[in-house]
Amino acid sequence: MRPLKLGTRGSALARRQAEIVIETLAGATIELVIVQTEGDRRTETSLEEIGGEGVFVKDIERRLLTGEIDLAVHSLKDMPARDPEGLVIGAVLPRADARDALVAHDGLTLEQLPVDARVGTDSRRRATQLLAMRPDLRIESIRGNVDTRIAKVASGEYDAAVLAVAGLARLGILERASQAFTAEEMLPACGQGILAVQCRAGDDEVLEALRAIDDAPTRAAADAERAFLRRLGAGCRLPVGAYAEVTGDNLLIRAFVADDAGRVRAGTSKGPVSAAARAGDMLAVRLMIEAGIKAGAGETR
Repeated sequence: MRPLKLGTRGSALARRQAEIVIETLAGATIELVIVQTEGDRRTETSLEEIGGEGVFVKDIERRLLTGEIDLAVHSLKDMPARDPEGLVIGAVLPRADARDALVAHDGLTLEQLPVDARVGTDSRRRATQLLAMRPDLRIESIRGNVDTRIAKVASGEYDAAVLAVAGLARLGILERASQAFTAEEMLPACGQGILAVQCRAGDDEVLEALRAIDDAPTRAAADAERAFLRRLGAGCRLPVGAYAEVTGDNLLIRAFVADDAGRVRAGTSKGPVSAAARAGDMLAVRLMIEAGIKAGAGETR
């Protein structure tokens, strides 16, 4: 195979995720190319103000389309539910722990946090589920990479913050988490814990190499969750969570969506792995009907 250029963001977590992909593609000659995305440049602005969808991937995708890089690695939860024309997800790696974690001052759990505790998150999905468990919390926007957000908690600027377990684990700092939420307590974002390797649709050489590392159960779960988000419209206006699990030839997807008034509709859908996307799509349709939600309302974070 020809030497390849792999594009990624510049944070410690993004670099580690790129290293995982390089290690998985053993034998290939790969050069790492750091790309600063809009989400990285505008760290003082909330993701909702920026526009939410694709702010961590679009700049990298442009380089893929122009041929400046051959591959890109993304956290799947950062990716829009529809692939841009000319690009495909050539592989998804085995899913890491998809749960969310609380990183709290003095190692407190959610239950132990004081009344009116300040909890940092820029995700309406997380905020909705946190308030369902602790309505007294003060949810405040927090930006920055993993180390920055943890430092803001350690300094007392926030009492706690919510981060992905997978990111903490990949950085080797999972011990900083004071609590990991179960999927029943906090449904993950669509694609959370999944690394996606993106390439050009017509690059047969790269696609062949990626097929060899594509994890089938994770691909089925990703297909179901992205189909759920796609049906909603893949925007960022409403809190949405979805998590699919594969057991043998069967798939179960659990999901929720909340309307503008904060009313939550949740449900599950089952189906064969071969129809994973259909299971996600049907569940989205059902919840949208129950909630009276029009297409175009989902959230990717």
